[in-house]
Amino acid sequence: MQDSRLPREGDYITIKSYKHDGSLHRTWRETMVLKTSENEIIGINDHTVVIEDDGRRWVTREPAIVFFHRKYWFNIVAMIRDNGVSYYCNLATPFVLDKEALKYIDYDLDVKVYPDGEKRLLDADEYQMHSEKWHYPDDIDFILTEHVKILVDWIQNKRGPFSDAYVNLWYQRYQEIKHRTDR
Repeated sequence: MQDSRLPREGDYITIKSYKHDGSLHRTWRETMVLKTSENEIIGINDHTVVIEDDGRRWVTREPAIVFFHRKYWFNIVAMIRDNGVSYYCNLATPFVLDKEALKYIDYDLDVKVYPDGEKRLLDADEYQMHSEKWHYPDDIDFILTEHVKILVDWIQNKRGPFSDAYVNLWYQRYQEIKHRTDR
């Protein structure tokens, strides 16, 4: 890590995703940090400004717990909605953190998990197109295939971010921090 100071609980960071060719893909402004450790960062987006690579801006609609890890080739977004928690899982490099932002390379493939437990692999066609365009090395394909298996295991066993207790804990922690800072 290039920055010697990890962000602390309640700090805000920027998240930037890139594509394999190094181009900026998407930026999330002001993600609140809920926990940092040597290997992971847990945060929350709640009405967070998102900037697309073409400059288009939008705002997240609901609170979402975000999970990043230095060893896993995926990150997880748990969107807290009225009908339950939905998950959006990006197959991506482990994160790096510098003074500017938390950064990762997005490899197109996504796994969506609905509140009823249904799972869908998304954007396989986009992955194939970019793999050919940017000549993804074979080891990237192997790593992503293996990490999809890990991700599916976590989903099926309600491990980590896929457990209700995890989502409730971090959402409650967010509400405590927000209440403390809103005074």
